Amino acid sequence: MENRKSHQTQDESALEENRDEKNRIRIVLAGGGTGGHIYPAIGIAQALHRIDTHIDIVFIGGGDRIEASIVPQQGFRFLPISVEGFPRRLTWKWFPVIFRVFQGLLKSFKYLKELQPDVVIGTGGYVSGPVLYAASLIGIPIAIQEQNATPGLTNRILARRAKAAFLALPQERQRFPNHIVQVTGNPIRPSITNFPRRKETYEKFALSEKKKTVFVMGGSQGAQAVNNVMIDACPLIAQSANCVDSQEKTDETKYKLDDRSINIQVVHQTGKKDIDKVRESYQKHAIPCLVQPFFDPIEEIYSIADLMICRAGGMTVSEVTACGIPAIFIPLPAAVGNDQVQNATTVADVRAAVVIKQEEITPEKLVNQLFRILSDDTLYKEMKVNSSSFGKPFASDTIAESILRLAAEDIT
Repeated sequence: MENRKSHQTQDESALEENRDEKNRIRIVLAGGGTGGHIYPAIGIAQALHRIDTHIDIVFIGGGDRIEASIVPQQGFRFLPISVEGFPRRLTWKWFPVIFRVFQGLLKSFKYLKELQPDVVIGTGGYVSGPVLYAASLIGIPIAIQEQNATPGLTNRILARRAKAAFLALPQERQRFPNHIVQVTGNPIRPSITNFPRRKETYEKFALSEKKKTVFVMGGSQGAQAVNNVMIDACPLIAQSANCVDSQEKTDETKYKLDDRSINIQVVHQTGKKDIDKVRESYQKHAIPCLVQPFFDPIEEIYSIADLMICRAGGMTVSEVTACGIPAIFIPLPAAVGNDQVQNATTVADVRAAVVIKQEEITPEKLVNQLFRILSDDTLYKEMKVNSSSFGKPFASDTIAESILRLAAEDIT
């Protein structure tokens, strides 16, 4: 007996700790594989604890995926399962994947029968599939949260079993039953929108309060295409941004930019790969800049950003609009389901952003849009108001409150 206990796994011990807490509200969150799926789940968990710190929150995810390290760092309990994404084409690789998914499904059944949660919510990705499916089979209410305008495969499959679907953006097509849909926005950290614009932030980064700040962001790993077009755009920016004498402007630049001039500075998140060549290009053309591979906490930069040049992932769109920042979106063309193009178009349709497809972008197009927005006060203010109106900074609280209502229905 002693020997068996000594070999008890960590996750089994965690389950034992709470088996006798029958009256405690318990929520299971499933999602991961990428930060775009795990951070929304963490945002929901934090919102639940803001409502009631006694709510028991458990994450189930891939034991060899990023959630296995990120979730415990955030102070939440994590239980691992075996997961794998199916190849897009039918090949022999499906066989080991099916085996791992079946293992994950069995482990999910085991966890859920032990935990007896009131609600299970999935934030997308193949990681959430086995957990939500197992929950639905044993009668536990499930909910899904979708970060993009075009929902992922897992969420589309499980939607008809769900009691609620929390969407970041309006459906571009009828994907989910209307009676379960709530357009809540993506759950972002409250600090994203609560961080004020202040003099100390400019001083910390050696930037000027008197210049317009353009924040270029390709994602946590950067985006080579965005980096490259900014490098190519540096001469045009310098010629029309009071960085060099206006007499040095070329005829082409004057035509493209209508001879507009404005003081700007650039904050650029490059990722690790391109940082040196991007910084060198700004410095070569005397463009005031702050170039780093990654910004953490990013809310400091959002607080001083006047214009975004960025990709259009679901969380990026939600953060930018929650902060009310006009944007030039360069959607990732290879995104599954073309979701970034749909995300960006949804924001552009309310006149809060401009979309330039990566395959159509040129330095001239990008810089022309940049100066068109920043030099036209009426246009800029309109885009800023539209962005703020579109954004949903309290999405995590809205989702958390709805989940607790589902839990209450299950209890009664």
